[in-house]
Amino acid sequence: MLTLIGAPTDIGAGSRGASMGPEALRVAGLGPALQALGYDVHDAGNLTGPANPDLPPDQGYRHLDGVIAWNQVLHDAVYAELQRERVPVTLGGDHCLGIGSISAVARHCHHTGKPLRILWLDAHTDFNTQDLTPSGNLHGMPVACLCGQGPDALTTLAGEVPAVHPDWIRQIGIRSVDDGEKRLIAAAGIEVYDMRTIDEIGMRSVMEAALADLTPNTHLHVSFDVDFLDPEIAPAVATSIPGGPTYREAQLCMEMIADTGRLASLDIVELNPALDIRNKTAMLATELVQSLFGKSTLIRRPSRSRG
Repeated sequence: MLTLIGAPTDIGAGSRGASMGPEALRVAGLGPALQALGYDVHDAGNLTGPANPDLPPDQGYRHLDGVIAWNQVLHDAVYAELQRERVPVTLGGDHCLGIGSISAVARHCHHTGKPLRILWLDAHTDFNTQDLTPSGNLHGMPVACLCGQGPDALTTLAGEVPAVHPDWIRQIGIRSVDDGEKRLIAAAGIEVYDMRTIDEIGMRSVMEAALADLTPNTHLHVSFDVDFLDPEIAPAVATSIPGGPTYREAQLCMEMIADTGRLASLDIVELNPALDIRNKTAMLATELVQSLFGKSTLIRRPSRSRG
C-alpha cells in the first residue's frame, strides 16, 4: 500500500522550479504505473506551506522559517502514513524535504524498534552547515541536519538528536562536494560511494556493499535526488553535475534495492520541469521508481537476484 504525498516547494533551493516536480511526476503517470505493478496506490494530493520569498541568506540560511514549516508538515504527513502501515512516497520539491521525511521515518523506527538504513542517491553529500555553506540554501544541508548539525527546529524534528546516526547512511553517486563538507563527511564516518568507486568496482559491487547486513525487519529508506543521474539522460535538475550513473547503472541500482524486499519509504526530489525536455526526466524517474518497486524484465529466482 503506497501513499503519494506531494510537497510542491523549492524554498530550500537556489533556483525556482522544483515546486512543479510533483505535478510532472503525476503527468508522467507515476501513480498508474505503480498500480499496474499490483500496488494499492493512494494519491493524497499536495501539502501546503509558505511560498518561496526568494530572499538572500540571513545568518547563513535562506528561508529558514519556511523550510522549517514545510518540513514539519511533511514530517507529520509521512509519520501518519507509516502509522497506517503504508509506504509513503514523497514527491518533491527540493531536497531540504529529506529532513522532514527522514525524521518521520527515524521516529517511526525508534518507536517500533526497527533498524534503519538510508540510501542517499545524489550527486552531492548535502552535508553543508551554516558556517560552511557558500549559498545558504538548505537543500545542501539535510544530511547534516539529520545527523544533528543544524538549527534546533530541524535537528529535533524526530524527537531525538541526532535523528539519524551516520552509520545508518549510504551515499551513492556522489561527485560534487564542497571543501568544508569533505572534512565533515570524513569526520562523521558516513559511507560514501562516489563516482570514482562506481567506476572502479561497478554499480553491482557498490550496491552489494550498500545493502549488506540488512536484517529482515530493517526499514529501508531511499532518498532519490534526480541529479543522481547523469544529466545527459536527466536534464531537469538545477544542480546538474556531469558524470553520473548511466541508464543501465541506475536501473541496476533500483533493481537491486527492489530485490531486498525491504523498501519502506521513498523521496523523489529536485525534479525541475522548467529545465526538462517534453517531460523526459519525469518519465525516466517514473520508470526507475517502477524498477525500485519490483518491475523487472524477467521473473527472477531469489537465489539469482545478485548473480
